[in-house]
Amino acid sequence: MNDLRIIFMGTPEFAVPSLEVLIENKLNVVAVITAPDKPQGRGQKISFSPVKECAVRNNIPVLQPTNLKSPEFLSELKKLEANLQIVVAFRMLPEVVWSMPKFGTFNLHASLLPQYRGAAPINWAIINGEKETGVTTFFLKHEIDTGSIIFQEKENIAYEDTIGTLYERLMNKGSALVLKTIRAIEKGDYPSVPQPSGVEIKHAPKIFKETCEINWKQTSAQVYNFVRGLSPYPTAWTKINEKIYKILRVKEVVERKATQVPGTIETDHKNYLYFHALNGLISIEELQPEGKKKMSIQDFFRGNKL
Repeated sequence: MNDLRIIFMGTPEFAVPSLEVLIENKLNVVAVITAPDKPQGRGQKISFSPVKECAVRNNIPVLQPTNLKSPEFLSELKKLEANLQIVVAFRMLPEVVWSMPKFGTFNLHASLLPQYRGAAPINWAIINGEKETGVTTFFLKHEIDTGSIIFQEKENIAYEDTIGTLYERLMNKGSALVLKTIRAIEKGDYPSVPQPSGVEIKHAPKIFKETCEINWKQTSAQVYNFVRGLSPYPTAWTKINEKIYKILRVKEVVERKATQVPGTIETDHKNYLYFHALNGLISIEELQPEGKKKMSIQDFFRGNKL
């Protein structure tokens, strides 16, 4: 039985259940490493990362290095004498950090690797219309998201799923997989399977505001998947009369085919707003005009005209 001294690395909300599961199971978390505090909001008030909030609440020492290669940070890391590091939604680690512990460093990734390597695997699985995704634990190595797989768990993607609903399920499924992985490492009995080569890989690059613009020249199914893959955040958008509108919820209008140029609008200015896509119509169900709250299309027409 391995006596584990664990360092946990993570920053956003997605990583919190994985840290909480370690605490609940009384595992020896000697420190948490997370992003530096930063000012947020209009008042620029300094805010902690969700992972730091959890660590502070549970009296776990926190390190917040700006430079992961700095001699001071590496010295602090060595002094902790951890023999296992766990990474959930953190930044890229230099080899000097991930190779330090005796039992290595493993990462939780929100896809079934080798598919959807990259920063936004949940978004891209929905955008690409996948019916299934999952979570993977794997050992870190040089190239990002390419290390040997320890465990995987599958998760179905429903037609109605958004990034919000799927994120929640994968976050919780991931925390259970992290615990399963730790228990296997404790026993010294765990798989470490190289990722398959020679297969076609779908990637999950970081998403930026400009990549969130809806392309109405796509099919209605592609537009539908695109919107739900970005809802509620970072949110798909389109321009209407040169104004930007965030589009949070849409429906495919299955009973009608597109008859106009893609991007053409059809509306009664009361109950519906349709966009013509490549082969069908998309009904806008919920949107957010610039500088205003999100609202249903009916509420929008009560106070606005196009």
